[in-house]
Amino acid sequence: MGIFRFRKFCVENTESAMKVNTDGVLLGVLMSVFPEYRTCLDVGTGTGTVALIAAQRISGLSDAENGGLPSCSDFRIIGIDIDGPSAREAAGNFAASPWRDHLESVHVSLEDLGARLRSGNCDIGKFDHIFSNPPYYDMSLRAPDARRNGARHTDTLSYRELAAFSSEFMSDRGILSVILPSDARTWLFRHAAMYGLYPFRTVSIRTTPAKAPSRIVAEFSRIRRSVTADESLTLHDGPGYTPEYVSLTKDFYLW
Repeated sequence: MGIFRFRKFCVENTESAMKVNTDGVLLGVLMSVFPEYRTCLDVGTGTGTVALIAAQRISGLSDAENGGLPSCSDFRIIGIDIDGPSAREAAGNFAASPWRDHLESVHVSLEDLGARLRSGNCDIGKFDHIFSNPPYYDMSLRAPDARRNGARHTDTLSYRELAAFSSEFMSDRGILSVILPSDARTWLFRHAAMYGLYPFRTVSIRTTPAKAPSRIVAEFSRIRRSVTADESLTLHDGPGYTPEYVSLTKDFYLW
């Protein structure tokens, strides 16, 4: 049984083939969260981990961090997944959380959601924040489990599709946050630029100090900036986790 524990909540995977993974946790804790963003979309929500981390972070913003505005209480996070069992599992996790009134899980593909939004058959306008831990094993061997294949391979969700959707349905002030393998950076950045989305922050992630970065969290907006914030994070140093990683995840893991 895979278990991901929040300070106030616990996501448990029992029958699901989709386990809570480090990439989802990294995206959840590293992506930018702004108090003025009210409508968020988690693309490929899986167990709902990233959406739940986002909900905890948004709800935890203090009045000081919120620029003196009232505490964030009217945000909405929609998690979508093309896999029905995953969408149902996320819905169960959302319902059992302290942020149940702010979270919704929908069994729908990104393409079909776009069609609903264009038709006006949806109560959503634009998204302030779109985030995704997308499939990325483009050229790798297929796993025998069809659901695992869908979660891992970009034939169910391509970087281009994600960039195109974000360009059309992201608000003017909105951002797109994605975690991906470092060697896929060129492809994602190229597709993002094609749709008028420009990087403003990247975080390179390596497992140990001696290894090259294996993951990157990249964030995009509609604004082309002369300087991009380049950050780095190392997960392990010796037998344990680095103080930086522990500090980032301490509110979500029970260490």
